[in-house]
Amino acid sequence: MHRTARRPSAPNRLSRSRRRLLAGCAAVAAALGLAACGTASGALQPPSAAATSGTPSPADARPSGTAATALTPTPGSDAVPPGAGSPAASPSSPSAPAKPHPTAATGTPLSATPTAPAADPSSPAAPPPHTGAGTVIGSTASGGRTVALTFDDGPGPATGQVLDLLAQYHAKATFCQIGQNAAANPATVKRILAAGHRLCDHSVHHPQPFAKLPHDKAAYEITAARNMILQAGGPGTEVGWFRAPGGGFNADNEHITASLGMSSLGWSVDPRDWARPGTPAIVSAVQKQLKPGGVVLMHDGGGDRGQTVAALKQLLPWLVAQGYTFDFPAA
Repeated sequence: MHRTARRPSAPNRLSRSRRRLLAGCAAVAAALGLAACGTASGALQPPSAAATSGTPSPADARPSGTAATALTPTPGSDAVPPGAGSPAASPSSPSAPAKPHPTAATGTPLSATPTAPAADPSSPAAPPPHTGAGTVIGSTASGGRTVALTFDDGPGPATGQVLDLLAQYHAKATFCQIGQNAAANPATVKRILAAGHRLCDHSVHHPQPFAKLPHDKAAYEITAARNMILQAGGPGTEVGWFRAPGGGFNADNEHITASLGMSSLGWSVDPRDWARPGTPAIVSAVQKQLKPGGVVLMHDGGGDRGQTVAALKQLLPWLVAQGYTFDFPAA
């Protein structure tokens, strides 16, 4: 029997050719960003409506957190997407220098995850937690139309004259004493207490700027002065306040003060009598600056206080005429 060789059918040949054509079409489409070939003719199709509308098709959807997810800078952070440029300076810190952001040009590795900015070595260290009194007192204990007279740097040669004037007007005052002066004048300290006045610690040596002292030095100045005043006053003596020389308070010395059971004492009226500007200037400054509940700063030690005594002779009757009563600082 004569046999003829079986030839492949035309459909099979066409099927293989179509598959090759479709595969090549898909590769070209991928390179050109066009939709995959989807017709029998193998014609390239334009992108689908979903692609042009911005709505991802299920095939294009990616789980969140992949590399395709854009980084959004957190306000105040250094995380900036590559190519976004430098952020605008923060309104709250216009003078802060711009920090370099991670870019390929700088050689700094790019990270898809924002990281906390590195500490700036030029920035000052954060202050320690404020565990002290927290408030520097500048008002009277009772408020209202009261005034607290305070005298610093004694006991000194003028302290006796100040005490005489205060007694004449039944006025009470607070004496912020230098520790070594109290130790040298215990009789005057006892006289102050016997007259009903109160005592305040004003350091041992009056160092300035007081806020710049290291902890150990500040602790000594406050603690030793308090002990000297207590010893000079005798049994039952109390020291209710500490006034930093020059008003140099900070968190550390306020904490030391509070740990010793004292309050930090400031002032609201400063006639600068220590500079001896003249009696009229001292009187005028107190009269202009004083408001009800104020704390007046003056000096009974630290030099010639003749102007302060002369001013007090005018201020005491003026205060009484203005309806002020005499009080102690708040505590």
